[in-house]
Amino acid sequence: MKTNKFGEIILGEPDLCDLLMQGRDVANMSHVTVDPSVNIEQVAVMLDDPKSLLTWGFPEASDIAVPEFDRVRQGHWFMPDEYQQLDIAQHVLSLCDTPEQLQRAGAELLMFQERELFDLLRYLKYLVDVMRQNNVIWGVGRGSSVASYVLYLLGVHRIDSMFYDLDPVEFLR
Repeated sequence: MKTNKFGEIILGEPDLCDLLMQGRDVANMSHVTVDPSVNIEQVAVMLDDPKSLLTWGFPEASDIAVPEFDRVRQGHWFMPDEYQQLDIAQHVLSLCDTPEQLQRAGAELLMFQERELFDLLRYLKYLVDVMRQNNVIWGVGRGSSVASYVLYLLGVHRIDSMFYDLDPVEFLR
């Protein structure tokens, strides 16, 4: 959400959908304005047909294969600009204290980069920051994700994969 120079909250499409899906009466909220670029009719259609939420903004998505659909959708992450612009590799490397940690994190970052997953890492950083700011408790970690030292550094889980000598290939197969 953005605010204008008068302190009014300006809702974009994702914000409006979130509030409406939560059952909020947006029309009667004070200091809230819907961005004029939002297609209100499209939002109304989507809310009457929740399946259309999956392809909103991507009408062509209903006729494509799942891998292509995933690729298209993964190009649009809803997070603040500061996270979208974050040099995630530099951030992760700055969290390392020893040459061994730098080597492990660097090797994993190359694997993430090969799979074009840097946007995912940026989003996970954003998610963890939001959970911390709101005192949300999440688990210590589970499954193959605990093999990733990068995810440990970002705070996604609390299992130090270097300490337990876990192979990152177990996560990034």
